Amino acid sequence: MSLIEQAASRLEQLRQAGVEIPGDDQAPPTQPAEAGAVPAAVPAAQPVRPATPADGRARTVAIDLDMLGRNGFITPKSPRAQIADEFRVIKRPLIANAMGKGAAPVANGNLIMITSAVPGEGKTFTAVNLAMSIAMELDTTVMLVDADVANPSVFRVLGLPPGPGLMDVLVKDSLDLGDTLLRSNVEKLTLLSAGTQHPRATELLASDAMARLIEDMAKRYDDRIIIFDSPPLLVTTEARALASHMGQIVMVTRAERTLHGQVTQALATIENCPVKLMLLNQARPDPLGSYGYGYGYGYGYGYGQDQRPGAGGA
Repeated sequence: MSLIEQAASRLEQLRQAGVEIPGDDQAPPTQPAEAGAVPAAVPAAQPVRPATPADGRARTVAIDLDMLGRNGFITPKSPRAQIADEFRVIKRPLIANAMGKGAAPVANGNLIMITSAVPGEGKTFTAVNLAMSIAMELDTTVMLVDADVANPSVFRVLGLPPGPGLMDVLVKDSLDLGDTLLRSNVEKLTLLSAGTQHPRATELLASDAMARLIEDMAKRYDDRIIIFDSPPLLVTTEARALASHMGQIVMVTRAERTLHGQVTQALATIENCPVKLMLLNQARPDPLGSYGYGYGYGYGYGYGQDQRPGAGGA
């Protein structure tokens, strides 16, 4: 028997005899970690980052399309309504000019202003319907801007609450245009509200900041048509300031209401716009019933001051 075995046997005998062995009350040593084992680390608390939209275009608003349809507007749910057919004809030359497929190149052709000589002619009705009609195109997207900053109507017509928009972008350097854009439940339609009313709205629309913003919009969103619902031409000077940046202008007149002198005076204020179209609202259908639905149209267009008659219908 070896010395180690003899010592172990002697210790066992002493334990059995009731002799206290020093060190027996200590806890057994812990097992050594296996070779290569890595102790589990306590996970550090990760800071929670607030969820913020990367771009205003990510925000979505829902237009009540049923309500809009009941009020006589074009919606994706009524693509074959007579008014939808009328706007198919109206939008064709506008889209062609915007996409560079017109009779001649049009600078900023994708910027289209909808206006009138005086209030009550139906410009907002036209702007919303035109935007809806273009949004139903297969290869074209559209942005609708409520630029009638003194009397904004687009969002009211669409049943949407007002919010930050055009005026806010002009007065706040920290606010980017993309932060104010709203994506709608109409797939190819984006919206920009008039924003907060400002006492110097006219000066802002005529400012260098507005010129830079329009240029930025034309370049940043050159893949889409941008429609501006503007103030009436003879009521304020804001529309004239806005018109100086546009490639195309549609002037709405109301049948049997707008005076010839008002039309002539209004056209004189936008004579420098490359393309001007006239649209007749609420024309009576002819006895043959070619166009009814309480809405008719007629338009002409020209480049510079060289006016040429275009297609039209009652």
